[in-house]
Amino acid sequence: MAADHGARAGGPRIVIALDFASPGDALAMAERIDPVRCRVKVGSELFTSAGPAILDPLHRLGFEVFLDLKLHDIPNTVAGACRAAASHGVWMLNVHASGGRRMMEAARAAVDGGGGHRPLLVAVTVPTSLDDGDLAEVGVGASLSDQVRSLARLAERCGLDGIVCSPADLGRLREGFGADFLRVTPGVRLDSDAGDQRRVATPRDAV
Repeated sequence: MAADHGARAGGPRIVIALDFASPGDALAMAERIDPVRCRVKVGSELFTSAGPAILDPLHRLGFEVFLDLKLHDIPNTVAGACRAAASHGVWMLNVHASGGRRMMEAARAAVDGGGGHRPLLVAVTVPTSLDDGDLAEVGVGASLSDQVRSLARLAERCGLDGIVCSPADLGRLREGFGADFLRVTPGVRLDSDAGDQRRVATPRDAV
């Protein structure tokens, strides 16, 4: 995973996914990497297994943490979850752009109104596991590329700091957005094993 515009984010552009069910395995991985050169991502599996308690040891190791829970619910619920995440000192958290304007604006207000640490807030456009056929099956009439751009525009209008998108989307999102608008790219892999993701890239291609 990589965060474009590393200068805006104030640190390294590489984000290592701690995609483990066991907090012990996640911390063992974290101890092998350098917080000066990368950040780490805590996703749903690890967070469900370990809870917020996993964040403190990662912070003690010196890591900035991207809490990747892809929140998508009614505005008040998402706002409360964002407020709670900010209280744990995470560097970045995310919501689904498809949750709509009111949800994203509520999330933005919750993060801004915490009175202390303010994490970056980004919105997932279209997950890298989906393609045009998947979108059509759930009733989205737009092409995948149009849907990504439309949701990215909406996230920017709602005041979010950036989006989560496939590396394949980066070229289409180069123009028309603010210089500080972040693009966070999952699906960055060293080889051709895509797993359950369909829109991936090597680190070289992503850059």
